Amino acid sequence: MDNSHVALVSMLLRAEGFSPYRCDRNIALGINLLSLTKVLRAAQNEDILTLKAEDSPDSVNLMFESPDTDRLTEYDIKLMDIDQEHLAIPETEYSASVEMPSAEFQRICRDLNAMSESVVIEASKEGVKFSCQGDIGNGSVTIRQHTNVDKPEQNVVINLSEPVALTFSLKYLVNFCKASNLSSSVVLHLSDEVPLLVEYGLGSGHLRFYLAPKIGDED
Repeated sequence: MDNSHVALVSMLLRAEGFSPYRCDRNIALGINLLSLTKVLRAAQNEDILTLKAEDSPDSVNLMFESPDTDRLTEYDIKLMDIDQEHLAIPETEYSASVEMPSAEFQRICRDLNAMSESVVIEASKEGVKFSCQGDIGNGSVTIRQHTNVDKPEQNVVINLSEPVALTFSLKYLVNFCKASNLSSSVVLHLSDEVPLLVEYGLGSGHLRFYLAPKIGDED
């Protein structure tokens, strides 16, 4: 969760995505992301990564193995205490869900961010509309349900139980879009007065971003 408690990110990697995978009991490992990023930069693209932690650990071990050479690199990262309850995500039934190409979502957020700091996302039976108002003018993009048999990755699927219109910070959405290279599609889940869920599929898991809507005239 970010410091302002506006956005939260959650990633799930299921056991079947690893080979091998062993977990004797549920365990929580609090890892500093800046430290983890620095260590991961030491890996080569083709390296095999192994994560290991002992029972009641004070550090987590990362091991990089090169499949082409005998190079073996190991790092230990000190763990930190994180309040798990504070990061709990309640289950939500959403009024609207929109599946669309992630590259298209990224392009829309980037283009509208050039005009404004906020975007209104409005889902209705006509489609989903992204609109903004800024000092230099107004802009909007409307996406309608679409099926492409030859290129299914370009499909747009809209499921709607009731219309929704919410305002969000484009700064956060542009950051969320950095995950577009991980998945060809993205799903937006919307309901009144609850955070937007932006979900990217990862094969054996998912990457989810949650963003609280703007209310009234707040900045």
